[in-house]
Amino acid sequence: MLVRFLHLIHILKRPMTLGVRAAAFDAAGRVFLVRHTYIGGWYLPGGGVDAGESAYEALERELAEEGNLAIGAAAELFGFYFNRNASRRDHVALFVCRNVSQTAPLKGNAEIAEAGFFKTDALPDNTTEATRRRLAEVLEGQSVSRTW
Repeated sequence: MLVRFLHLIHILKRPMTLGVRAAAFDAAGRVFLVRHTYIGGWYLPGGGVDAGESAYEALERELAEEGNLAIGAAAELFGFYFNRNASRRDHVALFVCRNVSQTAPLKGNAEIAEAGFFKTDALPDNTTEATRRRLAEVLEGQSVSRTW
């Protein structure tokens, strides 16, 4: 009983968080980016994996929530990153999704100010450096980092 109690305390003191992000490309090769209401810059869509949810389920849910996106070809796990900017225990799984389609235009909401597809050689000026690095890894064969 004491061992279980100590294990529970360990988990509560040091929980690991897991998130998913998508380099989501439409049939024309444009990448989908989102601009949040609560932080500056353009990001790859994604979010946290909920308890009882697989990373793939979280990916599908986040793409639907943040862009009304449907995945065409099977999502491929591209990289797994430590995100020290979020916390000492945060990790992000990056998926590449091809032939993504938008089922309906996204209306701005409390989380997403705007979103859309962009040519990869014409990203918005305030696209985050992490987003640019991930796209360079996916599209240009740059070496994959261990950190977000």
